[in-house]
Amino acid sequence: MTRYVLIALAGLTMAAMPAMAQDLTITNARIIGPNATVIERGSIVVRAGKIVSVTAGQPSPSGGTVIDAKGMSAMPGFIDAHRHFNTGPNEKAQMQAQLEAGYTTLLSAGGPSDGNITLRDRIESGQVNGPRIIPSGVLRLNQHTPESARAEIRKMAAIGVKYTGEIALTPVPGPTDQEMDVLRAVVDEGKKAGVLIQVHAVSTPAMMAAVGAGVPLLVHLPNKDFTSVEDAKKVAASGTRVLATIGFGAPVFGVFADDNKPRFRDGKDWPQSIVGGVRLGEEAGFMPVNARTMFDAGVILGYCTDTTYDPRAGLEHELKSFNLMFSMKDLVTIMGPNTASYIQMGDQLGTLEPGKLADIVLLDGDPLEGYWNWLKAKVVIKGGKVVVDKR
Repeated sequence: MTRYVLIALAGLTMAAMPAMAQDLTITNARIIGPNATVIERGSIVVRAGKIVSVTAGQPSPSGGTVIDAKGMSAMPGFIDAHRHFNTGPNEKAQMQAQLEAGYTTLLSAGGPSDGNITLRDRIESGQVNGPRIIPSGVLRLNQHTPESARAEIRKMAAIGVKYTGEIALTPVPGPTDQEMDVLRAVVDEGKKAGVLIQVHAVSTPAMMAAVGAGVPLLVHLPNKDFTSVEDAKKVAASGTRVLATIGFGAPVFGVFADDNKPRFRDGKDWPQSIVGGVRLGEEAGFMPVNARTMFDAGVILGYCTDTTYDPRAGLEHELKSFNLMFSMKDLVTIMGPNTASYIQMGDQLGTLEPGKLADIVLLDGDPLEGYWNWLKAKVVIKGGKVVVDKR
C-alpha cells in the first residue's frame, strides 16, 4: 500500500486536473505501428483527443504542446481486459499506479457494477486520475433460472453496463445441463439487450461448450488440460475472442515478499493456493501452450492480468510468461489490436493510426528488443491528455 501512496502523491497535481484533451505533437519517436512496423524517427500529431497524423520525420504543421521523444518508443496505451478493481478509499493511488504502468483502459473483471460506475464517473469528471473504465456486472449461473438470468441481463443494460463479469462454468468434468440452459438464455438475452457475455471456462470441455452456446468472449484459456489444434480452429471459426492470462499458473517472485519463495498471485504459497489447482502447478504449462495453439489457429487472443496487486508487477509477470512462447512482434498484436477488439473498441484503440483515440505510451527503450522495455513508461497520454510525465 505504501507503494500506491507514493505514486498517488507524485500524481496529485494531475489528479486534480479535469480530463481535457490537449493539442500535442510528439517528435523524434520510434513509433511502433500496426503489425509491429517501425518508424525510427517519426512524429504523431494529436488534436481534440484523437490522432491526426503519424509520419516519418518532422510533422507539418506541428502545434500545441511539443513532446520531444528522443530515445523513446511510442506504442498504443496498454489495455487490461480483465482486471479486478472497484471504488474505495485507495482508488486514487491504485488508478495512478495503473497509469504509471502504461494502462489507459481497464475492463472490470466482475463488478459489482455500481462501484465500477462510481469509479468510472470520478475518473471522467477529473476527481481521480485514472484509465478509462469499462464496468461489468455480476451473474452466477447456479443462482438463477433461465428467466431470472434474463432479468439480470436486462437490469445491467438498464444502468448502462455492457459486459457481464466472468460467468463461471464447471471445468471438470464439464458444465452441467442446468448451467448450459441458463447460459444459453443469458447469451440470447445479451444479444437482445446489447450486453456482451464473458465466460470463465478453464477446461477444454467447458470452453467448447461455451463456444457452442454462442458465447462471444472468454476471459481465460483452459488451464486444466491441453487444447487440440482441431478445437482451437473451431474457436477461431466461431469468432469467439479469448484472453490469454497465461501468467495465472506461473509463480510470482519479489512482489509480496523478498524471500525467494514462489507465490501465487494472491501472495499465498505456490502452487497449493492456486484457485481450483490441479496438483503441482500444471496450469503454468497448460496455459502458455494453449495460448500458442490458439494464436496459431487464428483465434483473436487478447491480454489481461486477472490481478489485484501492483499493476507494474502484474504487467511484468504476464509479459515474462508470454516471453516463453511469443515474440515481441506477436505481443504488439496481442496487447494492441487484439485486446482492443476484445473490448469492442478496435476502431478506436490498439494501434497508432489517424482517427483513433490518442492513447499513447512513450517507453524508454525499444519494445521490440525485449519485454523489459515495456516496463519503462515515461509519458502516458489518454484521449489526448498527458496523465503521466516522468521525464
